[in-house]
Amino acid sequence: MARGIKNRPVLSFLGGFACFFIVWQIGAWLTGSEIILPGPLPVVKKLLEIVKTERFQRALAASSARLLLGILIAAPLGVLAGLAAALNRRMAAFLQPFFSVIAATPVMSVILIAFLAFGSEKTPIFTVFLMVFPVMAANTTAGVKAIPSDLVELFKVYNLDGMEKLRFLYIPAVMPFLTAGLQSALSLGWKAAVAAEVLVQPLSALGTGMQMAKAQLETPELFAWTAATVTAAALSGLLFDGINLSISRKKRRC
Repeated sequence: MARGIKNRPVLSFLGGFACFFIVWQIGAWLTGSEIILPGPLPVVKKLLEIVKTERFQRALAASSARLLLGILIAAPLGVLAGLAAALNRRMAAFLQPFFSVIAATPVMSVILIAFLAFGSEKTPIFTVFLMVFPVMAANTTAGVKAIPSDLVELFKVYNLDGMEKLRFLYIPAVMPFLTAGLQSALSLGWKAAVAAEVLVQPLSALGTGMQMAKAQLETPELFAWTAATVTAAALSGLLFDGINLSISRKKRRC
């Protein structure tokens, strides 16, 4: 009985997946044009073709590198800004205009402005940074503010220095919020990076592959590049979850 209960989410997932493909195929039949909406089979066939090419492999490697670099720059800076905003009201007021401008600026405007300053190769990195930075800052601030006030007072009573408070109070309290922030940043980063690549077209990029397929009216190939990007984003999310789970298990053993 327990095994049957555990298998239900898997069966539900497979059922939803099958339903998605059925609806997709029906839509392709009703459209009657592969240029407008190709069916699943032509897309899967094209996907299997392009993943074997050196062009796709270079594009995947380059897009992944841009995403990773953008997150590696944005995450620590976002954490520092979030800590500063949570612990100092003046710093919070100082940073608020920056966060407000970033939140209100359309992504496409950010990409176009960044393209003028950084060129096609660095624009996706900057776009990822600008999307991830406020997410990490906001999650860090939320984590600090979630610490119970009596626990903060306890650390004051024992007169611990700043480094000890950071190590034993703030970092443990903020870590779950940072994990959630990184998970959101990973998903948001893929979308931002590929959107920038579609617009500015670096030499090797998943977004460039999409744009070229669209310009040539190769709709199955466009869908194939999109499917490859979605798969890469999903796999990176699973990898992150696996690493996080492994770290959690090691901590429990210790």
